[in-house]
Amino acid sequence: MNLLQQYESDYIEKKGTEFPDFRFGDSVRVHVKVKEGEKERVQIFEGVVIGRKNRGLHSSFRVRKLSSGEGVERVFQLHSPNIRVEVVKKGDVRRAKLYYLRNRTGKSARIKERIETKKA
Repeated sequence: MNLLQQYESDYIEKKGTEFPDFRFGDSVRVHVKVKEGEKERVQIFEGVVIGRKNRGLHSSFRVRKLSSGEGVERVFQLHSPNIRVEVVKKGDVRRAKLYYLRNRTGKSARIKERIETKKA
């Protein structure tokens, strides 16, 4: 492991995981701190996670929502101090990247809810 990778892994361990365990297909609510001039506010972006990139400190995830009939996607950095992720609903999908949802609207864009069973 080179020096940069070691630094990134130490930073991630030191910071810890402040976000819940979510996967692709889950509906999430992302609280983003937005700074406008001297004021700071929280903006909420709610949608479906359609992709996730695991690259250590540079990990990111992509969220898609429909706003006024128009599809909107936004990419968030996973280890950013400016976001907080809240899982609304867990989705049951068979793919890791749900880019096919870009071409769908209405009922065909729905995702089945994942039912978690507890093992004895």
